[in-house]
Amino acid sequence: MKLLTQSFLSLAITGLLFSCSSDDEGTDMETILIEAPTTYSFERDGESTVSFSGQTTRIAMAEELVSNLTDPNVTIETLKAQFSHKEGENNFNNANLNNSDKNIRSKVAASFDLFGTNATEGTAIKSTFQDWIERQYSEVFPRWEETASAGVAGSIEEGGSNPPTRYVTAKGLELNQAFAKSLIGALMVDQAINNYLSPGILDEADNRENNTNGVTVEGKSYTNMEHKWDEAYGYVYGASADKENPNTTIGEDDSFLNKYIGRVENDEDYAGIATEIYNAFKLGRAAIVAGNYEVRDEQAGILKNKISEIIAIRAIYYLQQGKSKLESGTIDYADVFHDLSEGYGFIYSLQFTRNDMSSAALVNGQQVEGWLNQILPGTTGFWEVTPEDLQTVSENIATIYGITISEAGS
Repeated sequence: MKLLTQSFLSLAITGLLFSCSSDDEGTDMETILIEAPTTYSFERDGESTVSFSGQTTRIAMAEELVSNLTDPNVTIETLKAQFSHKEGENNFNNANLNNSDKNIRSKVAASFDLFGTNATEGTAIKSTFQDWIERQYSEVFPRWEETASAGVAGSIEEGGSNPPTRYVTAKGLELNQAFAKSLIGALMVDQAINNYLSPGILDEADNRENNTNGVTVEGKSYTNMEHKWDEAYGYVYGASADKENPNTTIGEDDSFLNKYIGRVENDEDYAGIATEIYNAFKLGRAAIVAGNYEVRDEQAGILKNKISEIIAIRAIYYLQQGKSKLESGTIDYADVFHDLSEGYGFIYSLQFTRNDMSSAALVNGQQVEGWLNQILPGTTGFWEVTPEDLQTVSENIATIYGITISEAGS
C-alpha cells in the first residue's frame, strides 16, 4: 500500500476509494487508498497546501466592474481600466485590487483547451466584452433619464410596488446583464473546466512526476498540480464565506458561477447538484495528493458535466421565463427584458461548456451567434421577439444538453 505523505484535515469514515494497478506480469500489485475528505482542507508538514487567491481577486474585480456598469457617472476610462487593470493603478476602491498584478481581461477566453491554439478567437471574444463596456457608456448612459421604446435606448420601469428600473439599448438589451452573465462562461467556466482541470495544464511539463514524488513549487507548500486544481476550485468558491466548507452559503457569495450553482440547487429538480460539484472538487484534490490520476480525471469529468449543466439550465430558465411573460395578458416589458438579458448572457456562455467525453465545446461560436440573433432580432430586438422564437432556442439547447425544458424552465 502506498502511504500518503500529506494529510486531509477531515476524513470521512465512509466514502473510501480504492484503485489497483499491476505490471504486465501481475506480480507488482499496488493499491492506492483515497479517503474522501469532508472539507476542502489539505496540509503538508502542518501547513495548508490550498491556494487560490488570484481567483478571489478576479472575482472581486469583476464585482466592482459589473456594479459600475449601472453607474452613469463613472467614466469610460475607469470601466476600461477595471477590465484591463495594470498593477499599481488606482482603478478600484479596494487597495488590494489596485496593488494586484491580476486583471479580468487576460483570463477571458484564454483556456488551454479551447484557445491554446486559437488565440484569434480568444481575442475576438475579449473585444466583444470591451465593446459592451463602450456601448453601455456611449448608448445607454446618455439616455439614463429618458424613456426607452422600440428602437430607442433608455430606461423602462417594471410594474408593481417599488419597481426596479431597467436601462436598455435600442433593442431592449441590458448590457450590464449581458456582460455579467457572459463573463460567467468566458472567465469562470472557461478557466475552471477548460484550463485548470485540463490534463494539458495539470500534467504540463514535469507536473505529474513532481506531484508523484511530492516535489513542491519553490517557496510554496503545494505541488504545481495541486495548485492548478485549487485554481479551478477558486473560480467557484473564491469569494465564499467558508472556503473549506462553502456550500453552507452557496449562491450568496458572489454574483457569478457560485450564485447560479445556488440558484439551480434551490430548484427541486436539481437538488444535490451543489454537493456533487463540491464532492468532485474534494475527491479530485485528494486523488492528486494520493497520486491517483485516474480518479482525478474522473472527478474532472464530473465537474465539466455538472458546471456545464448549470449554464444550460439557466439559459433555458430565463428564455422560458421571458416566454411565459410575453404570453401573459398584460406584458411587463421591463420584466421580460431583464429575463431575456440574463438569458442572452447565459447563451453566450454556452460556447465555453463541454462534457467529459468532448475535447471541444458542446456548442461553437456560430451556433451561439445564431441563437442570440434569433432572440434579439432586427432593429428592435426584444421588443419584437416572439414566444415561438424563445421556445425554438430553448428546445435546441435542451436537446444538446439532455435537459427537460419543463424542469429547467420552472
